[in-house]
Amino acid sequence: MGFLDRFRIKKRKQPAITVGGIELVLIPPGEFTMGSDTGREDEKPLHEVDLDARYLHVGKYPITNAQYKRFVDATRHQAPRHWSGGSIPEGKEDHPVVWVSWDDARAYCRWLANETGQAVRLPTEAEWEKAARGTDGREYPWGDKFDKRKCNSQESGIEDTTPVGKYSRQGDSPYGVADMAGNVWEWTSSLYQDYPYDADDGREDPEAEGSRVARGGAFYNPHGGVRCTFRLGAKPYGRNVDLGFRIVLISKFLASGTGRVD
Repeated sequence: MGFLDRFRIKKRKQPAITVGGIELVLIPPGEFTMGSDTGREDEKPLHEVDLDARYLHVGKYPITNAQYKRFVDATRHQAPRHWSGGSIPEGKEDHPVVWVSWDDARAYCRWLANETGQAVRLPTEAEWEKAARGTDGREYPWGDKFDKRKCNSQESGIEDTTPVGKYSRQGDSPYGVADMAGNVWEWTSSLYQDYPYDADDGREDPEAEGSRVARGGAFYNPHGGVRCTFRLGAKPYGRNVDLGFRIVLISKFLASGTGRVD
């Protein structure tokens, strides 16, 4: 790898905040390259998307079992099906929560928003993709070449979830967001529709019927399925052993460093 390649994938530290004990990383506003001209048909065409000039913060990690349990205990919401007696499987407190539907994930966001007074929600797939790949159109969060040492995919041979942040910092995105490739699929707010992406064409209507987009791939996906542009359409009521989520926040201010807004 030459000097320019090393410079290209250097992580850019961004201001971070915490909400309800959850760390979030700032994603700067502006255009980025979305989609692919060489991937699957549902990833085409390659196009530019301009995210609003606002203070978007993305969860550094997927929501963990321990974080989700606070919500379950507070609201008596249905616990994930593999939690025997409503208890987290032993030793998996810091693993991403799974067996959650799109509606479960949205219910968690509403609860956390009420608890903290902050605008917490699921990311759109455009927000998710920019957080994963930055602005240079890379294939994976760390660059263009797959490296099994940087994520939990089929190539790792683990065949199960791993603690969030296990592959950080080497597998982080340009903004320092972790676990954007492999481990678990992550729900987004977006309907599974054709590109180009347009937030105003109805795909971000929470009341619209249809499959919702999940991103990132999971521990059983081979390297092609954990690319930043890979898309999965899933029924919003679907729950699975490999399906979780992370949150985003539209902040009222720009944090100059790590701080609390809750």
